[in-house]
Amino acid sequence: MAPSWMVFLLFAGCSKALENTQALTVSQKCTEDTNTFLWEITQDRPKEYAVQMYDAFGKMGSNVKGGNANRPGLLQQCRSAHGPSFSAQYCEVFLKQGTVQYFVGICVPESCGEEDVEILVLDGSLQFGQTSLIPPLPHILVNQSTQEMIMTHCLSAIAPGALDAISLFVCCVMVAIPLTATLLTAIIKWQRKREVRPSAQTSCSNTGLNLYGTYSSDINHDTEENSRSSPSITSRSFLYRCLQAFSIQNTSQGVLSTSSSVPGGGYSSLNGIRVLSLLWIICGHSAQFPVINNLDNYKNWRTTVESNALHVLTISGPVFLAVDTFLLLGGLLSARSLLGSINKADDNLSPSLVANYFLRRIKRIQPLHMFVMCLTIGLISLIQWGPYWFPFIDTLMDCKTYWWANLFLISNLLPVHEICIPWSWYLSLDFQCYATTPLLVYLYRLNRGVFIVVAGGLLLMTTVAGAVVTALMHLPVFQPSTLTSEYYVLYYYVKPYTRYGPFLIGILAGIYLTTKKDPLLKHKWQAALGWIFCLSVMAAVIGLSYILKETPASPSVPHALYQGLHRPLWALAVTWIILACEDGYGGLIKNLLSLGFWVPLSNLSFACYLTHPVFIILYIGLQETPIHYTDINFMYLFFGHLVLTLVFSYVFTLLVEKPYLLLKWRGT
Repeated sequence: MAPSWMVFLLFAGCSKALENTQALTVSQKCTEDTNTFLWEITQDRPKEYAVQMYDAFGKMGSNVKGGNANRPGLLQQCRSAHGPSFSAQYCEVFLKQGTVQYFVGICVPESCGEEDVEILVLDGSLQFGQTSLIPPLPHILVNQSTQEMIMTHCLSAIAPGALDAISLFVCCVMVAIPLTATLLTAIIKWQRKREVRPSAQTSCSNTGLNLYGTYSSDINHDTEENSRSSPSITSRSFLYRCLQAFSIQNTSQGVLSTSSSVPGGGYSSLNGIRVLSLLWIICGHSAQFPVINNLDNYKNWRTTVESNALHVLTISGPVFLAVDTFLLLGGLLSARSLLGSINKADDNLSPSLVANYFLRRIKRIQPLHMFVMCLTIGLISLIQWGPYWFPFIDTLMDCKTYWWANLFLISNLLPVHEICIPWSWYLSLDFQCYATTPLLVYLYRLNRGVFIVVAGGLLLMTTVAGAVVTALMHLPVFQPSTLTSEYYVLYYYVKPYTRYGPFLIGILAGIYLTTKKDPLLKHKWQAALGWIFCLSVMAAVIGLSYILKETPASPSVPHALYQGLHRPLWALAVTWIILACEDGYGGLIKNLLSLGFWVPLSNLSFACYLTHPVFIILYIGLQETPIHYTDINFMYLFFGHLVLTLVFSYVFTLLVEKPYLLLKWRGT
C-alpha cells in the first residue's frame, strides 16, 4: 500500500524562504499585460477576456472551518481567455495563515513567470479596485489573518522529453509484440484450416466423421499445428517459443479459470485472502488520495471517519495490515516454490537452482512493473492536468532521476518522495525479502537448530527495530493523513528492517506446510481455541490502532510496543486461518475463502495492485473542483476505480505479465 507519499510530494521543498523577493522587479511585458487586465475589469462594460480571467480567480467558499480552504478557481476558463496582446495562464499560489495551508488559483497573463507572479502577490498588485483578488481568510475563521507565501506554481504545457518518448515507445513495443504474435498465430491456424479442409472433407465423406468435431480436436494441439504449417518455425526454435508465449491464444488460457491459481494446487484459501486484502488496499487508496489535498470537507471527514471503526476499510483504518498479509503470502509461496524446485532437482540446492529461482521472480514482476512505470511517465507528460496536478509533476521529475531504483528493485531504500511511481515501493521490499528465502531454506536443510536460532533472531530484530524507531522518532502507529509525522514513511513504513517479520513468518509457514507429515490440529477443542485466539488478536490489532491513533509528543511505550508487535501478530493470525483451512477446521470461513469466484480475481491481483493507483491519480488530477466527502460518494469512487482496474488489469495480464511467465529460454 502506498502511504502518505502524496503528502510529501505536495509540500516537499515548498517551505523555502523567499529572500530578496522585494528587491526583484516584474518584467516589463508582464507589468504591461497585467495593468491592461486590471484596468479592463474596472470598466463599466469590460471585455469578455477580462471577465473570464477575473471569474477564473479562486474565490473563498463555505465550510472553511470544515476544511474547504483551497480555492482552485477555473483552470480551463482561464486558459480560454485571450487578451488584446496576450493569452491567460493559470497559476497556483500556495499560502499559509497560522496553521492553515491552502492554495489559490489565479489567472494572469502568460508573459508573467513564476517569479513575476510571486512579486505581484507579495506587492499586493493584483487588486480589483481597492479589493485584493487574493484576499486572506477572515480573522473570524483563522487565528492569523496575515498571509505567508510558500511558493507559486504556474501550470504550463509539459513538453515531452527524451524519457517521455522512450517510455511511450517501450509501452508501444510491449503491447505490439503480443498483438503481432496473436495475429501470426491466427494466420497459421487459418492456413492450417485451409490445408486440412479438403482431406477432412474426404475423410468425412468416407467415414461419416463430423468435420467440426475433428477440427476442434486438432485445434487443441497448437504446437503440432503450427509446426506442421510452418516447417521453418519448429518447436525447438526461439522464435517459435516466443510466438507461443506471447500470443493471446495462449496467454488467455486459465486467466479466468475458477480452478486453483496456486502453483501445485492446494491452499485454496489463499485466493480469497489475497483478493480480500487487495480490495482493502484499493478501498483505502480510493479514500486516501482525495483526502490528502482535494476534499472540501477534510475536517468533517476526520470527525466522521477517523474515530469510527465502521470505516475500518478506509484510510482511517489500518489498511496497512493488508500489506502485511501480502508479505506473509509472499513468504509462504516463496518457500513452497523453492522447496518444490529442490525436490524436482533430486534434493539438491544448487547455485543454478537458486539463480533460476530469482529469474522466475524477476520474470514475474519486472515486465509489468516496467510497463506501468513507463505508462505513468507517458500519461503525466501528455495529459492536461487540473488544479491538483502538482504531486504528479514531482513524480515525473523523480522518474527522470531515479528510474534505475525501480529497475534494480531498491526504490524503497530512497526517501519516499523520490520514488518513481511511489506505490512500487512494495515490489522492492518484497523482492528484498524474497532474496532471504534461499538462505533460510539452506539453513533449515543444514541444521534445524541453527535455523531456529537465526529465524528467531531475525524476528526479534525486526520487532525491536520497529519499536525503537517508533519511540525515538515519536511515530504514530499507522500512516498519518497530515504532515504531522513524515518520519513514519521515510524511516519506518517502507523499510525492510521494520517490515520483514510477516514475510519471515510466511517462510516458516511455507516450510511447515510443505514438509509436514501429520496435521497440526488433531482435536476440535484445539481448533476452537485457535480460532478464539486468532479472532481476538485481529480485533485487538485493529482496535488498538484507533486507541493509539494520535501522534505522541514524546517517546511512548504503548506506541512502541504496538508498532513492534502488531505486524507479526497479524501475520500469525492469518497463518492460523491458512493452517486451520488446510487441516479441515476452517468451516464456513474456508468455504468462503475457497470459492472459485476468487480465483480469476487472484490471477489478476498483481496487475490490479500496480494499475489501480494510475486510475485514482488520473481521476484526481483531472478534477477542477474539490471532492465532497460522503459515504455514498466514496463508495461510488471505489467501485468505479475497481471496475476500471479489473478491465485494464485483465488486458495487461494477457499482453504484458503472462507472456514472460510462459516464455522459456531453452528449447526441449
